[in-house]
Amino acid sequence: MSNNEKKLKQVGQNNQDLYSVTVSPHMSEYRSVKSVMWNVVFALLPALIVGIYLFGMRALLLTVYGVIAAVLCEALIQKLRKQPITVNDGSAVITGMLVAFNFHAAAPWWIPVLGSIFAIAIGKHVFGGLGHNPMNPALLGRVFLVASFPTYTAAGWIPTLRNSISGITSNMDIPAVTDLVSSATPLAVIKSLRDPSFVNNINEAFPNASQILMDEAASLPTIQNLFWGNIGGCIGEVSAAALLLGALWLAWKRIIEWRIPTFFILTVFVLTFIFGGIDGLFSASILLPFFHIFAGGLMLGALYMATDMVTSPLTKKGRIVFGIGCGFMTVVIRFVGGYPEGVTFAILLMNLIVPLIDKHTRPKPFGFVPDK
Repeated sequence: MSNNEKKLKQVGQNNQDLYSVTVSPHMSEYRSVKSVMWNVVFALLPALIVGIYLFGMRALLLTVYGVIAAVLCEALIQKLRKQPITVNDGSAVITGMLVAFNFHAAAPWWIPVLGSIFAIAIGKHVFGGLGHNPMNPALLGRVFLVASFPTYTAAGWIPTLRNSISGITSNMDIPAVTDLVSSATPLAVIKSLRDPSFVNNINEAFPNASQILMDEAASLPTIQNLFWGNIGGCIGEVSAAALLLGALWLAWKRIIEWRIPTFFILTVFVLTFIFGGIDGLFSASILLPFFHIFAGGLMLGALYMATDMVTSPLTKKGRIVFGIGCGFMTVVIRFVGGYPEGVTFAILLMNLIVPLIDKHTRPKPFGFVPDK
């Protein structure tokens, strides 16, 4: 075959690829998996930097352990399955970072390692690898560790540089309240204040103590601490500002879409304002919804996990439904469930019904006439 014939054949193949019809959804521009994943890694760096500043090099070491475990596990599985090794695409790096971000800096070194291995092996490759997993692998890794090793994942919290765990400083001379605010995360404080037995005990010693502490929890200085990150918590979720900074980068790069995080956060805001008070409907301070938004893993989950391209709906209406569902489930678990945090379980539960959401929110074809 001559050089001209080779060139004509190549042009024909290119034109065929250019005009071929494929199954929806259709991409409006070319963007590689590698480009998307490394942009997400870049967006997570501000949260990691704040975590290192607040908790020291221990936060960096745990994150590195999680990343190394995820990358090695993925490479090993792909080699055993005789598949191309694609660890340089950054997807395993993100999984390792997010697993480590979901735990406190005093966790044992093997916590992020085991969580990352479970996330990659069970949460991802059991279903066929990248793009085939029905649930977010990092969240599955977190649930596995919380269920299997609750003592190591729920105990041993360390203070920030300002020795603040809950962000609430009570002047009440009540042992129960003093122990509560000095040894719990912000959501654990609010969870305890919604427990009738605990409320009755402290109110017997000091009238209206629970309401005073609830108002103090939603005070402006605490909201500021939660937003900027001067508060105890998990490595990658303590600073809402750092998470928003990275999310703005991803939005500018058109990697994440606004509907899921907006309706997720808005639903939590509305429901916590209505049901968040301890004296009935609409008894909560207007600042309490901000407390629920900035405390815990809601910002990390809403901006980086619920927006996962693989496990979130394809349709615009479906993303709205998904966001509202995540917000609703989060509030239900926080207020009624046994855990003070509900973001992880909410997203995973909504991941499972994404095919159903897509099915019922699929837009009608142009000119479609329903059968009578």
